[in-house]
Amino acid sequence: MNTANQPNVKFVQTSDYREAYSNSVQIRVNVWDFFLVFGTMQQSSETQVELRNFQGIYLSPQQAKALMALLQQNVSNYEAAFGEIKLDPRAPGGQIH
Repeated sequence: MNTANQPNVKFVQTSDYREAYSNSVQIRVNVWDFFLVFGTMQQSSETQVELRNFQGIYLSPQQAKALMALLQQNVSNYEAAFGEIKLDPRAPGGQIH
C-alpha cells in the first residue's frame, strides 16, 4: 500500500471533550444507525439495580462495524497479555450491560 498519499491526521480535543467511566452500555439499532448509551450501573440491594445513563452516541453502520473490529483486535491483544476476560455467567448470554 502506498502511504505517500496518506493525509497527516491531527487529533484535536474540543472544548467540551470529557472522559468518563462506564460499566453499562446499551445498544439500540435501526436501519440508519447504531445508538450506544453509556452509563453506570449500581446495585443498591439484591433486588434493586440503578442505571444512570450519561452519554448517547450515534454511529453509522459502517463506523459501528469498524469499532467492532478495533474492539475485537484490542480485546484479543489484552487477553494475550493478561489472560482471558471472563464474563458474568449469571448475565443473559454472558453479556454485561
